[in-house]
Amino acid sequence: MIQQVPVPPTPPVSEVIVQGPGSLPPWVVLGPQMTALIAIAFFSASAVVLYPLMRAIGKRLEDRASSTDRALREEVEQLRARMADVEALQHRVMELEERVDFAERLLAQRREVDRLPGG
Repeated sequence: MIQQVPVPPTPPVSEVIVQGPGSLPPWVVLGPQMTALIAIAFFSASAVVLYPLMRAIGKRLEDRASSTDRALREEVEQLRARMADVEALQHRVMELEERVDFAERLLAQRREVDRLPGG
């Protein structure tokens, strides 16, 4: 007394939509006008959504770049001031070298006079 499982009825073919490897893609079924309209709508919606986002990102990058520019300008000004100080110190060192050289020559002349006989 084993009961058999009844077989389900087959649905009518006219009401069934078959999606499978043999079905056509929507851009072929819809036609070129409808495909173009969908593409235009997609790109328009993307532009409306992404435009404020891109503006905000651009503004943030611009602000970051301007703050970096300000910091770089300040650093360049500090370096220029330090270079001016270095040049002034270099001039002073050159004067001191000349003075030391002059003092060495005077001392050398004095020693030569002491070494010369009969002078």
